[in-house]
Amino acid sequence: MPRVAATRFTYLGPEATFAEQALRTLPGTRTGVLTPSASVPDALDSVRGGASDAALVPLENSVEGSVSVTLDELANGEPLAIIREVLLPVSFVLLARPGTRLAHVGTVASHPHGEAQCRGWLRGNLPNASVHSALSTSEGAAAVARGEYDAALAAPLAASRHHLDVLAEDVHDTDGAITRFVLLTRPGRPPERTGNDRTSVVVFIADNHTGALLEVLTEFAVRGIDLTRIESRPTKQQLGRYCFYLDCAGHVADARVGEALAALRRICADVRFLGSYPRADDDLPAQRPGTSDDDFAGAADWLAGLRNPPR
Repeated sequence: MPRVAATRFTYLGPEATFAEQALRTLPGTRTGVLTPSASVPDALDSVRGGASDAALVPLENSVEGSVSVTLDELANGEPLAIIREVLLPVSFVLLARPGTRLAHVGTVASHPHGEAQCRGWLRGNLPNASVHSALSTSEGAAAVARGEYDAALAAPLAASRHHLDVLAEDVHDTDGAITRFVLLTRPGRPPERTGNDRTSVVVFIADNHTGALLEVLTEFAVRGIDLTRIESRPTKQQLGRYCFYLDCAGHVADARVGEALAALRRICADVRFLGSYPRADDDLPAQRPGTSDDDFAGAADWLAGLRNPPR
């Protein structure tokens, strides 16, 4: 796994959250300085302003969906580039002060997303407990340590940070829940292609005409490029105006991906390139015949021969 060329990292805080846990899976962070930020915009602005080299923020969750504030920052803020992604399995632990038993828990603190992912478990195991919102899972654990609540749903990292006992492990309603985090830096040369990469862009439609989105998707389809994610967000300019976030398999250095991006730039009002970076999964789609770099090079040579035939 290639190292991350950064020394000063920030992440969506506070400490001992899933974001910190995800960041610590990257080898380059072991010798770096890790600083929590109060919000996604604060984390990204830290990179934009030069106070940090890279920021790790959540992008989407397999249960709760996309993180809107991250999407909006990537589309509208000063440009940043994704250089890595982290897929973190999300399973909570129930934390309490030492000596507390599960039967004694009457109040539980959690971030609303945590409660949403554990609602069924809470009904089945703590039917009489009331759930209270916290600004983060780590803040919920801190509130338990202060004696404000009996227990908290939090990341495993929070147990040692706040000196709490684990009353229950692997707390969740949906098996296989995953949060996707992205590591962002100031724009620069993308990481080298690995053969299992992902490219992310934001596309702004030129005008709202029939088939506008289909025209965008066709540029990928005709080149055999697998789209792994499509999502719309309002541009905030006027009602009914949307931009589209697209993730596709491949790297900007791949001939087919490069051609598709150039075509989008030609037909769209704007295309914001968010980066090409190694995929964190092994779900590599099969490549359709005729879409390899050699196929594109051969087609280009053939066309050049038509335009300039030998004499």
